[in-house]
Amino acid sequence: MSRATWREDRRMQKFRDVLSRWERRELSMLEAGELLGCSERQFRRWRDRYEADGMEGLSDKRLGRASAKRVPVDDAERMLRLYRTEHRGWNVRHFHEHLVASHGFRWGYTWTKTQLHAAGLVLRAKHRGPHRKRRERKPCAGMMLHQDGSRAAWLAGHPPLDLIVTMDDATSAIYSMFLVEEEGTASSFRACLETFVKHGLPSSLYTDRGSHYFHTPKAGKPVDKTHPTQVGRALARLGVEHIPAYSPEARGRSERMFGTLQDRLIKELALAGIREIEAANAWMGEVYIPAHNARFAKEPALPESGFVVVDAGLLTETLCVEEERTVARDNTVSWGTLRLQLPESPMRPHYVKARVKVREYPDGALAIFHGPRCVGRYAAGGLPLANAAPARPSLAPRSAASRRGLLTQAAAATAARRPALTRPAREAPLKARAGTEKRAKGRTEKRTKAAAA
Repeated sequence: MSRATWREDRRMQKFRDVLSRWERRELSMLEAGELLGCSERQFRRWRDRYEADGMEGLSDKRLGRASAKRVPVDDAERMLRLYRTEHRGWNVRHFHEHLVASHGFRWGYTWTKTQLHAAGLVLRAKHRGPHRKRRERKPCAGMMLHQDGSRAAWLAGHPPLDLIVTMDDATSAIYSMFLVEEEGTASSFRACLETFVKHGLPSSLYTDRGSHYFHTPKAGKPVDKTHPTQVGRALARLGVEHIPAYSPEARGRSERMFGTLQDRLIKELALAGIREIEAANAWMGEVYIPAHNARFAKEPALPESGFVVVDAGLLTETLCVEEERTVARDNTVSWGTLRLQLPESPMRPHYVKARVKVREYPDGALAIFHGPRCVGRYAAGGLPLANAAPARPSLAPRSAASRRGLLTQAAAATAARRPALTRPAREAPLKARAGTEKRAKGRTEKRTKAAAA
């Protein structure tokens, strides 16, 4: 006897017991319906059907008949074949979404998961541990951003790369995502620049304690905020609070996001046939990020925005590596293995011994600033750029120039000089003094004892 038939027999037996009590006037029709879990009107229908056809009138007409919602066998086999051939290893949720979007699949997620479990293509998930309360999200978008990198074999046939992601804490929306050879200061500046130019300055940035984010004197101890890194200096200048995370659990929201990306993005890149970094970055910005945010982003608790709009030029000149240098005697500046020759400037003949600041931008370009004035711009290899920004007057104090050691500087033409007001003593004529005479030779000599005797 099947389970459905057994339940049907139990239901009929209970109906007969209740009906007999109603016939003995122990129960009213309303009370009989409540015992059977139906309305008074439904009990009256069952009584009429029982009196007309007996127990057969109470049987469920759906028993033994196929459900109208049953999935056709061809569709079930097609679904299993697609998973075996093209989507092996995908999680059920991702696979079902792809079937609906790309193959016109109209059957439910639960049915798909059950069929994959029955076919042995997907293992059942392990029992989860005890529930831990998550930190509440920030109420407004832009109040806190997460920035982190994850190293994995994102592209098929390519060595492991770092994926740099910047996301919002309030909405889990991804603002910036790209692949680089290695995570560092340049990648952090690039991610901040892409996000801040498009959305504005956030209130805070939450990162790990990598050496390009913070200086940690001793492993496992608090960071030293009195010695900021290049990223810390730029964020402090922009007024963005930089918050360090002291454990992976503290970055749980970004860690779970990377778990989703490692499960989905690698398969999507392989399915699209992308194997180059530049093509992958362009595809992620145009295709994947909008689709990911539409699927996983949430609405913030408050509609107000925590972003502050700022000038893009200010961001470009701030989110970069900046170090101070002294101009050499040949009017050049040393930067790594490069020697940057300063061009001619209408503001001053040279900058020898002057203190200047060298800025290296995320794309590798360089610039030299003397105070607030840009005195030279260079390409990534150190070649001067012809379209450098014109020199602007400076209000900041600057060091005085020195002419010593200049080999290439042409000697300036000397103008006609006026007569000097004073002359050297050897050239001045002797002038007689009035009322003086030459004294006798022995007048001022000291007398000895012998001479006195």
